[in-house]
Amino acid sequence: MVPIRRILPAMLIASTLLGCARYQFGHCTLYRGDIRTVYVPIARSESFRRHLGELLTEAVVREIESSSSLKVVHTPQADSVLDLYLVSDRKYVLAEDRFDVPRNIDYELTAVMKWNDRAGNALIDTAYVPVDLSLSQSAHLIPEGGQSLAVSQLDAMKRLARQIVNQMEASW
Repeated sequence: MVPIRRILPAMLIASTLLGCARYQFGHCTLYRGDIRTVYVPIARSESFRRHLGELLTEAVVREIESSSSLKVVHTPQADSVLDLYLVSDRKYVLAEDRFDVPRNIDYELTAVMKWNDRAGNALIDTAYVPVDLSLSQSAHLIPEGGQSLAVSQLDAMKRLARQIVNQMEASW
């Protein structure tokens, strides 16, 4: 009969190897394995401010290339298509001085994203409501500190792009 001291370590090693067989490391494992390329057309925009759709598209493409395993291609025959729609951008006053001069302003962007595969199937789970995913992001603007609206727009665009790419991660 084999002593238990010899069997126990072998069983422990075997169970560890079998339990961690499919475990992988790195940011590449956060995204779907069946999707390698994504096509991002220019985002449509409802805004009266010019070029916000182009800025959002550029920010999303940069974020996808830098922080995901997906490759952005310039052809609709990609594995997936990410449609973006900039619903609103607005600026509102958070704080004023006693002369009604704005001292702290918030700039907010709201976008709707739809990520489909080549066959037109949705790749993002919208849990209970079968609508496109709506995301919102804001950035603060302090005029007397030397900040401009353009700086706040770019900051909000970067945050919104990061949020969009985070939504593209595979569900657990």
